[in-house]
Amino acid sequence: MQEYDVTLKLLLRGSAPLTMHELTGTVVTKWLNVELPKVRNLRLDLLGETADGGLVHVELQSGNDAAMPLRMAEYCLAIFRQYGQFPRQVVLYVGEPALSMKSELRGPGVMFGYRLIDIRTLDGDRLLESGGVGDNVIAILAGLRDHEGAVRKIMGRIAGLAAAERETALAQLTILAGIRHLWAVVEQETRKMPIDLDIREHEFLGPIMRAERQEGRQEGRQEGRHEGELTILRRQIEKRFGALPRWATEKLASLPASELEDLSERVLDAQSVEELLR
Repeated sequence: MQEYDVTLKLLLRGSAPLTMHELTGTVVTKWLNVELPKVRNLRLDLLGETADGGLVHVELQSGNDAAMPLRMAEYCLAIFRQYGQFPRQVVLYVGEPALSMKSELRGPGVMFGYRLIDIRTLDGDRLLESGGVGDNVIAILAGLRDHEGAVRKIMGRIAGLAAAERETALAQLTILAGIRHLWAVVEQETRKMPIDLDIREHEFLGPIMRAERQEGRQEGRQEGRHEGELTILRRQIEKRFGALPRWATEKLASLPASELEDLSERVLDAQSVEELLR
């Protein structure tokens, strides 16, 4: 989920003011260094300063973590040590499984809590009406009456941006659409736009794709080259086309590592699983 985290961080820090206000109830005017050197090297997702000098800490979470309350308490204390004040804290959950984490830590004489928000509970239709294109893009993850219609509306907004902004917004939408299995809709609408986006060469998506592949290769060296290449390829295919059918899973498992590596390049151009594996 690394690329989703990176995308959301960039959106929330930049062009999604309505979303940030929905999450925190305030406006962030300045983003702060998120590396906290005390105790241990804690790295926050987002830490901002509001107009009245308060602090807002937003953590992005793609999976249910039973230790989340403890993590947030550690973050809270580390922020207090560094800045001398407690932050307003929010955990934004963007995962597919139902949210099951707790939002508080209780013990004898101890009570700690923070806001825990499933992004699907945000009003996506309201975010679509925002003047910030970042809010529009994030809407794809929120509660919507018509996800495909929302994609078309967002694409229409992106089409009116300047070339550089348009490419970045489209790359961000492409990544987030993968969480909701709407990549095919984005691809279809992209063909109607005057833009030729190569994911491998794009300045925003390219480094993410290369980092993910490198991560998979490192795992492969630990568990065997074949297993590593298979893991990478399955992730790429599922992000683009959704869950793999059984026949495809079996075929991939039977291929040697060299062919899996070749397919991991071709998956970016293939139009379907059938075309990729025929």
